[in-house]
Amino acid sequence: MNNRNLTRREFLATVSTGTVAAVAASRVPAYGNVSNRAGKPAILGGQAVRTKPFPGWPVWDKSAEEHVLSILRSGHWFRGRGETVTQFEKKYAELLGAKRCVCTVNGTNALLTALHALDVGVGDEVIVSPYTFIATYNVVIGSCALPVFADTDPETFQIDPDKIEERITERTRAILPVHILGLPANMDRIMAIAKKHNLVVIEDACQAWLAEWRGKKAGTVGDLGCFSFQNSKHLPIGEGGAVVGNDEELMDRVWSYHNCGRPFGSVKRTSSYPIIGTNRRMTEYQAAVGLSQIKRLESDTQRRNENARYLTSRIKDIPGIVPHKLYEGVTRAAYHLYPFRYKKEQFNNVPRSRFLAALSAEGVPCSSGYGPQYRDGLMEVFLNSKNFTRAFSKARLKKYRRELRYPANDRLCQEAVWLSQTLLLGSKADIDDIADAIQKLYDNRDKLA
Repeated sequence: MNNRNLTRREFLATVSTGTVAAVAASRVPAYGNVSNRAGKPAILGGQAVRTKPFPGWPVWDKSAEEHVLSILRSGHWFRGRGETVTQFEKKYAELLGAKRCVCTVNGTNALLTALHALDVGVGDEVIVSPYTFIATYNVVIGSCALPVFADTDPETFQIDPDKIEERITERTRAILPVHILGLPANMDRIMAIAKKHNLVVIEDACQAWLAEWRGKKAGTVGDLGCFSFQNSKHLPIGEGGAVVGNDEELMDRVWSYHNCGRPFGSVKRTSSYPIIGTNRRMTEYQAAVGLSQIKRLESDTQRRNENARYLTSRIKDIPGIVPHKLYEGVTRAAYHLYPFRYKKEQFNNVPRSRFLAALSAEGVPCSSGYGPQYRDGLMEVFLNSKNFTRAFSKARLKKYRRELRYPANDRLCQEAVWLSQTLLLGSKADIDDIADAIQKLYDNRDKLA
């Protein structure tokens, strides 16, 4: 399995069937379910540690079918003619301990809605992490604001709070921390910086359902929090998103904006459409799927955390394998992905690509994660666009280009290894297979070069 060129979503989509596909393609020798934790690596023709697949995703609850079918049969698919989206919003807000929730068609549109509601737009600057899915800074670009990156803390995979203040200018309007991989960012530091500089905070919690910072759910610490319910996510709906918050007037603006600018709560009617708005509404049948999936979210989150802790205990002493760290303030992670860093110097300089291929051959699907996306050409496209050359001076854009250097993030992009959340939904024996496979590769490192 060549995971180097897979996107995060492609990787997650292939994980549940990846081992089976590898067997079929003769990349993993099919020896039944007999494990071999020693001897020749499978990539060299030896017996794989694991030949059975890990749990699949998403998991459908057949008991929900009648609810979905009843909505389809009724013809009341639009939230304005039903109650299911409202029910899901109430349920999700209660689960997070937030006052309000407004559902959108996807997580990207949740972020766009939050940015608009907090008046982030043309000519503004937003501090973001460079280690994130491209949607995080695409929404900033789409708002004609400048995504200003602060370098990454490689130990935690999160935005480095020590690098934020040096990026703040007179145009900075917001900090957009990402709880990437479902591991919470350092919200104490981020909120303190935001308060000091009078900035708003929008949490990208699109991978962090039920993660916690000091007992508060991710997405409820900042001014607004955004979530995704895309097919690979822990609360999968196919597509879907949500904005949550505790400020009633702010959430009224969120609701009004996502519903074509119609009046709602404190947003009063002064004309037919009192504010600028757009249609970003979730459908009734999407919400019905969400109500079904939400039932398993707590138990799945607990299992992922238990298995993640066990996996860390099993691999932390293997030379060259450096598991992620959680900040002291993290009381629970979501583990959309389990990350660790691979130090090739401890593996006889075996390239990471070779390690990934060898681990996949042992029956453990894996990925290299995000690359340095600030070098992928997108930056120059938007920096040279008509909107940005009008909104920002040549001097500012020239300085911005000079600042597109993030050594810590570059290093992380060269070392990261991801394991999907589905690998954490199995048994302790499944986790032992993962750890045994990694140990086997270390023991055979001299043969892998």
